[in-house]
Amino acid sequence: MSNIIAQTIEQISKEKNVDPDIIISALEDAMVAASRKYYKTNENISARFDPETGTVEIFAVKRVVEFVENPSLEISLKEALSIDETLEIDDTVEIPKPTDILGRIAAQTAKQVILQKVREAERQNIYEEYSQKIGEMVNGVIKRFEGPDIIVDIGKTEALLPLREQSRAETYKQGERIRAVIVKVLPIAKGPQVILSRTDPQLLVHLFEMEIPEIYDGTIVVKSAVHEPGDRAKVAVASLDRDVDPVGACVGMKGSRINSIIRELRGEKIDIVQWSEDPAQYAANALNPAKISKVLILDPAEKRMEVIVEEKQQSLAIGKKGQNVRLASRLIGWQIDVKSEEQKKQEVLSVMESLTSSSTSLSELEGISDRLIEVLREAGIENVERILELGEEKLMELPGIGEKTAAKILEAAGDLFEEVEIEVPEGMDLPTAIEASEDNESREETGEGAEALAETAAEELSAEPSEASEAAGDDGTQMRPEDAEASGSKPAAAPSGIEESAEDAAADVEAESGESDSTGSPDGGEEKN
Repeated sequence: MSNIIAQTIEQISKEKNVDPDIIISALEDAMVAASRKYYKTNENISARFDPETGTVEIFAVKRVVEFVENPSLEISLKEALSIDETLEIDDTVEIPKPTDILGRIAAQTAKQVILQKVREAERQNIYEEYSQKIGEMVNGVIKRFEGPDIIVDIGKTEALLPLREQSRAETYKQGERIRAVIVKVLPIAKGPQVILSRTDPQLLVHLFEMEIPEIYDGTIVVKSAVHEPGDRAKVAVASLDRDVDPVGACVGMKGSRINSIIRELRGEKIDIVQWSEDPAQYAANALNPAKISKVLILDPAEKRMEVIVEEKQQSLAIGKKGQNVRLASRLIGWQIDVKSEEQKKQEVLSVMESLTSSSTSLSELEGISDRLIEVLREAGIENVERILELGEEKLMELPGIGEKTAAKILEAAGDLFEEVEIEVPEGMDLPTAIEASEDNESREETGEGAEALAETAAEELSAEPSEASEAAGDDGTQMRPEDAEASGSKPAAAPSGIEESAEDAAADVEAESGESDSTGSPDGGEEKN
């Protein structure tokens, strides 16, 4: 009998992968439950398995007291001494109870308790085992369908492949073998529920490890992987060996390695990307197959960048419904904005225009009524600068504005601005000319560069031989105004702005000289009047 019980415990332990001590504890609990049901007593009953005899002994445990108040739980000292002479007050004594009379009902109760305990232990073992395998790939067989969800047999237990974790490009059949990744283990009452996924990026990583030996042995490392299940995936790889090309190794001879992974994913397109520490280079690689012209880092802290491509490459870089740039952004962990070269050019021009242009509200015009301002706005004139651009004649064409009114409006607009005529030399853009003009004004205000300005004026006058020759005689002497008038010729006018500049420069030089003379002559003597 002892051999039969011992063999049964060992067999159950191996089949259910349960510790034998758990089975023995379950057996003892089962005998206690059966005894209470049979004896129908309030006694404190316990059981103990004897491995030598292979039997389970039942005891009623009682406490030794001097005066018994509860016979079910207590025993008198006199009675206890008759059982064991060494017992004292507050000791416990075990009184054996027969087990051979428990009967069939008690045996059935014991069996149910044993099965329950073993099942609980088995569930706990499964939960502890698969909780440590989250993120790992397992092989399984499709056992049955429960609505849109699939039950997969993965060996020791059944796992669930819910609809949200299924690829939309895949169809499944009962009995089909599939690979999936464990994403979660739920400790529910009926037993731990293992949740599988066919859409998790870790599935890509494990498939690459299986099919590419260089990844399995650590020569090539998968840095990141993202995909939109059933459609497209991007995998970033890096090589720890300078002599090994990570992209070429993953593709294999004529695509043999990558094609096996594509077949496993039911035709999902896979882009293999060369990983780089430089975010700009990494982004350019991630947007493959589009060719990138330039990458601009906008905000390193918030990880924002701008990618410039040729016009014909823009749609390729963005991808169908933005898929290519979306996957690339997820792969590198940066926000990517794709713009064509023309879009970037227009954006830069717009910024330049906003920096070089000012806008003054019409409401700042003094002496102009609200009705006239409304007339100007209805004509599309929104600022004072536009009034100066149109001029008097264009203003007179507007309804309700005559010559006097137009002149009044222009005068009010002119009062708001100190008009500065800026000459834009050939080959120079407007912003550069404005900056040069502002530099000249700054020098004039500080009293610096007066002599340089006078010399520049003289050079510009001498640089106009055609105009100077009209006012000169054949011998190169300058004509007097009255001689020119007598000969029917007019003296040549100085180029626009030059005459005034020369006069101003001369005045500045004279003033400067006066200041110098007032402090003393160069040799230290006083000035003589």
